[in-house]
Amino acid sequence: MTTDLALRDLKAEMHAELTRNILPFWMNVARDRRHGGVVGLIDEDGTPHPDAPKGVILHARVLWTFSAAYRRLGEESLRRAADASALHFVANFVDPTFGGVFWMLDARGRPMDERKHVYAQAFAIYALAEHFRATGNPHSLDAAIALFRLVESHAFDASHIGYEECFSRPWTLLDDVRLSERDLNERRSMNTHLHLLEAYTTLHEVWADARLTEQLRTLVELFLDHIIARDGDHVVGFFTERWEPRSAKNSFGHDIETSWLLLEAAHALGDAALTERVRAAAMCLGEAVLERGLDTEHGGLFNERDGAVLDTDKEWWPQAEAIVGFLAAYRESSDERYVDAALSTWRFVERHIVDRRNGEWLRRVSRSGDRTRGGEKIGPWKCPYHDGRACLEVMGRVDALLGRAPSRAAATSSHT
Repeated sequence: MTTDLALRDLKAEMHAELTRNILPFWMNVARDRRHGGVVGLIDEDGTPHPDAPKGVILHARVLWTFSAAYRRLGEESLRRAADASALHFVANFVDPTFGGVFWMLDARGRPMDERKHVYAQAFAIYALAEHFRATGNPHSLDAAIALFRLVESHAFDASHIGYEECFSRPWTLLDDVRLSERDLNERRSMNTHLHLLEAYTTLHEVWADARLTEQLRTLVELFLDHIIARDGDHVVGFFTERWEPRSAKNSFGHDIETSWLLLEAAHALGDAALTERVRAAAMCLGEAVLERGLDTEHGGLFNERDGAVLDTDKEWWPQAEAIVGFLAAYRESSDERYVDAALSTWRFVERHIVDRRNGEWLRRVSRSGDRTRGGEKIGPWKCPYHDGRACLEVMGRVDALLGRAPSRAAATSSHT
């Protein structure tokens, strides 16, 4: 089979996955008909927990997915879902007193964890800017701009050039800034800066502002100068406020996600010299993931490496990011190894991670694809953003590669 035919098949299969499995699950099974938004927790077997708390990351990612899907597919049911999600998000997660978004609500929509994680502000900006881009709703753009200004006012450290991690409700910097118990309690994280980069790229597409352009460039340069390791083959997870590395763990999913998000940010800025620097860095990351992170025996992407210990399980989100990242690397290099890697990763996902019985994707499987226990179908971190976005990205990128759309339109999810 030729590369073009293989890409056409990949697009058709991932379009079907999005429209027949992922979106129906989130529009129907996940919906909280009593309190709005989506149910905060559904087990892997489909058992709902209607009294579970509702996380801001889950709801921002649902809003982004419905909005991006509507922009690509144009179906009115998606417009209605996106609009309802935006109304619920702003009414419940946005703090009417101090601004910013709360970390966690109870099932009825009342704040139960009022911390202001900058990571969460980034996802709120990302989702609201995408909703405006898809629907033209000015209230969503206003909300995204207000969040951007709050982040710049409270979280940007002009002395050491970087963003703080977490604040109290009235925007006082906290001592414990971790997103989860797995994280290190350090002043800088790759993850927060990556998703600010992602959010600012999308906001830049819909709002012309000199400060936003300046800070998007700053974020790109932080990745080039600090967050990508000196040898160029992975991203470092945590740092001191002076950008001294504090972690050695290698997350293959974050490496490949960084590679393509950086390219999108550079293309949005339109600086040829900066884009060339980013291209070199992105290709170095992509090559390293291809060589060290891809399971050539079973397919799919390994989870992470911590020193000499390799976690060979396969989580859903690195697989989704790998498919997109490998196609982005192919666009930059015309190296067909990246197409082969994208196709083999999708085959693993299709066979072992897509849940044909209960919908959506499984959270985690073993190296060979066996189910592991304890994974939820919906949770604070288990959302449609990675898998839904991968389907949308593949659809746009294949069109661009086959000459059916301008290359800048390849990332249907708005250069995210």
